[in-house]
Parts: sequence; C-alpha cells; structure tokens
Amino acid sequence: MNSYTINFDSVVDLTDEQFFQLCQKNKNLKFERNAKGDLIIMSPTGGETSNINAGLNAQLWNWNAQTKLGKIFDSSGGFKLPNGANRSPDASWIIIEKWNSLTPEQRTKFLPLCPDFLVELMSPSDSLSETQAKMKEYQANGMKLGWLINRKTQKVEIYRAGKDVEILDSPETLSGEDVLPGFVLDMSVIW
Repeated sequence: MNSYTINFDSVVDLTDEQFFQLCQKNKNLKFERNAKGDLIIMSPTGGETSNINAGLNAQLWNWNAQTKLGKIFDSSGGFKLPNGANRSPDASWIIIEKWNSLTPEQRTKFLPLCPDFLVELMSPSDSLSETQAKMKEYQANGMKLGWLINRKTQKVEIYRAGKDVEILDSPETLSGEDVLPGFVLDMSVIW
C-alpha cells in the first residue's frame, strides 16, 4: 500500500468545500492536503495496522468517556490546520472547549483547527521522514502532545509544544502527561 502526491502547481485550486466533497465521493481512499495544496492519496491500511489502531483508539475513548475532557477522533477525522493543510491523524483529541466553540456546520466538515493531542501509527508503507515532517507540522500548528509510534523499530517519538523530540525505546506505557491527565496507553496492544 502506497501513498501518492499530486502536485497541482496552480492548475487546480480546490476550495475547502471541493476537497471535502472529493473525500466524501471517494470513501475507499484517504486524502490529505499539505500546506502547498498538493493532494496526497493514501490507500486504506492493512488489517494488522487497522486492528492496532482500533485498540489504541479504544483506550483513548475509554479514558475520555470517564473524564469527559474532550472529543476523540479516529483516522477518518479530518482537520484543517492553521497553515492550510488538511490532515487525518490515526487518533486525535481536542479539549471540550474547542469542540463547544465550533458551529454545528463546522462539526460536520473537516474541523478548522489542530488537535491538542494526536497519534501517528507508522504503517509498513509509511515513510519515517515524511511522518516526522507531518508531526513537526502538527507541532507548529498548535498540537500540545503527539506520539509517533514505529512498530517496526519499537520506538516512540514524543512531540511536545515548544520542546525537542524525545525518543523512547520499547516503552511499556505512554503517559498523556498534563494534556490528557490520567491517560496511560498500554503499549502491549501496540507491540
């Protein structure tokens, strides 16, 4: 499974609404747009990655169901970042105040904000350098905490607002720190 980038170079300027409609009409594909407006087409993940991502989202969902501190989104949820990119992290969360500030119409489209917390789970076909660049993009657009999980190397890169990246080798758990108070991800479902 590969991803492909189409550079429109001012041939076509998709509006946000046109991009949203393109995504809605092609539900078997996953689209993102970078800040330059290039269209990134990704195929669905394989069964193993999808299953692991579901377990990760389940843990996050269960924590949030108890705390009610925000809203959880899976890899189908799209975000329009402040820099203009459209991204869909594998798991993400925003504080409830951000959700409550959105209009009903905004809630039905790609959310016009950057998640406060997110996870990118490397698929076998993902490029590490491209995913790291995406994490830095999230960081520059307001993400407070992000985890880049690489199952192949069993490393986790932790991205925090205003700080250098921290790399962990085969952690047993990951803490949500002060962004997700009390959340601990059990990494046994990941490795």
